[in-house]
Amino acid sequence: MPEGDTVWQAARRLHEALAGKVLTRSDFRVPKYATVDLAGRTVLNTIPRGKHLLTRFEDGLTLHTHLRMEGAWKVFGAGERWRGGPAHQIRAVLSTADRAAVGYRLQVLELLRTADEERVVGHLGPDLLGPDWDPERALANLLADPARPLGEALLDQRNLAGIGNVYKSELCFLLGVTPWLPVGALPADRAEKLPGLAKRLLEANRERPVRQTTGVHRHDLFVYGRAPRPCLRCHTSVRVADQGDGSQERPTYWCPTCQPGPAPAPGSPQRWREKYPRRPRTP
Repeated sequence: MPEGDTVWQAARRLHEALAGKVLTRSDFRVPKYATVDLAGRTVLNTIPRGKHLLTRFEDGLTLHTHLRMEGAWKVFGAGERWRGGPAHQIRAVLSTADRAAVGYRLQVLELLRTADEERVVGHLGPDLLGPDWDPERALANLLADPARPLGEALLDQRNLAGIGNVYKSELCFLLGVTPWLPVGALPADRAEKLPGLAKRLLEANRERPVRQTTGVHRHDLFVYGRAPRPCLRCHTSVRVADQGDGSQERPTYWCPTCQPGPAPAPGSPQRWREKYPRRPRTP
């Protein structure tokens, strides 16, 4: 599931493959940009911004992409067979003399002037893996709406950028509260630790192919994807339910013993258990 660490890895792969090289081919398989040809332009860099990717070209042009739930950028050598899904799922191809970057299932793809990047990422809060990271501002953003459930506040990229469903669930477990706790009710000592803890988790995992939050090799995560298996700490059955207004699928895992506090309506966990099996991290 692409979160800030996964996007950071994707940006590094794209940057290492393309930066400083001249495109020999571009192919955007979306109607709006079907006739655009960037061949001959030099790729300057690719940077992550929260869950967004910005690939910049000479002459002040930027390709903005977002992986959402299922998207991925794959990099292949010259003549290497592309492997990332069926051809009809390809949305973008950027090729140089020795590399091809292929974007699969990209839900967001747009070309814009580099000077206009703030239009697509300016709303984001401090980036957990970015040079603009500001823990005080991130915490102030989270606490600005004290009645909002903590899990929803953590997912709001306007508060801090880079957290998705996995880190939301793991952070709430490590803080010892349910994701449904109003953020204003979070004890002050734990609220103060929250931004730093989130940053440490993402930094620790940005170099890893498989996320780990437990420090135990055979158990990567404390609660995410573990329902209805026993909690690693207390052996209570881990639960899962959706969180939010229902407009997006937001599987949320928690231990009702280690994380006391508000919970969803009775019956919700079982309803979502089979819908959200644990999935491998998107490469």
